[in-house]
Amino acid sequence: MRLFSLLLISLLCTCVRAQETRPPKNYADSLDFSAAPARITAKLPLSDQQNEGRWKMVRSLSEEFRGKRLNTKKWYPNNPKWKGRPPTYFQGDNVSLENGELIIRVNQHGEEELPEEFTHSTGFIKSKQKILYGYIEAELKPMDAPWVSGFWMTNVSKDWWTEIDICENAPGVEWNRHDLNSNVHVFRAPPGKGDVKKHFSRSQKYYVPFELQQDYHVWGLEWNKEVIRFFLDGVLFREVENTHWHQPLEINLNAESNKWFGALPDDNRLDGKMKVKYVRVWQKKP
Repeated sequence: MRLFSLLLISLLCTCVRAQETRPPKNYADSLDFSAAPARITAKLPLSDQQNEGRWKMVRSLSEEFRGKRLNTKKWYPNNPKWKGRPPTYFQGDNVSLENGELIIRVNQHGEEELPEEFTHSTGFIKSKQKILYGYIEAELKPMDAPWVSGFWMTNVSKDWWTEIDICENAPGVEWNRHDLNSNVHVFRAPPGKGDVKKHFSRSQKYYVPFELQQDYHVWGLEWNKEVIRFFLDGVLFREVENTHWHQPLEINLNAESNKWFGALPDDNRLDGKMKVKYVRVWQKKP
């Protein structure tokens, strides 16, 4: 009996130590959606249905995903510059259009052998056109599996590389169920545009009173010369002073594994789907 008690105590201590190694949650705020706006028209951002911002839709960047195949005049069906972060390889067979939605799956590469260091594959699409400032919005349902669902903007060039993460969440990981992540990055910037030589980011985490992977939600970004504003379901939850994000950016939609979110491949959960109803882009009327 004493041996059993000692073993039990040892097991409990081990569990406590294991839990302590997980980074603590530092929420910037807990969000309230009781006053979330209702959609009146699809022609305007959800957060500005009265068009106080004088928005005009940019048709060349907006997409409803209603066709049978991805519109490759607007979108790269894979990332042309980045094959993925091991262990996840970006492979075009993971992307499809079904029932008026963009679907991103996992491991649809069949018998194709992946490059060394990669064990799993998932999907990625990137806009061919860049945009400088505007309102960017997507309605999507994150993957209910241990993968990060991403809706973000970036432009990687020789002297200038910035990023705005509109949606970067892994609610399919149990301890991330109520997490809403927000981040902006500068990897490098030329003189006159910040002169950044070492990467920095400004991240914040928010608590939401529901599980993001259970339903569709609308992620929005208002981006201008002065400020970057983040919205979920039309509710403003973060503002960032725009000190460096003055570079034309591409729009990205993808899923990937990411150890910082605890989102590493689980062969028992390869049936996850990231679903996107639309991407809509607006800019200010002249």
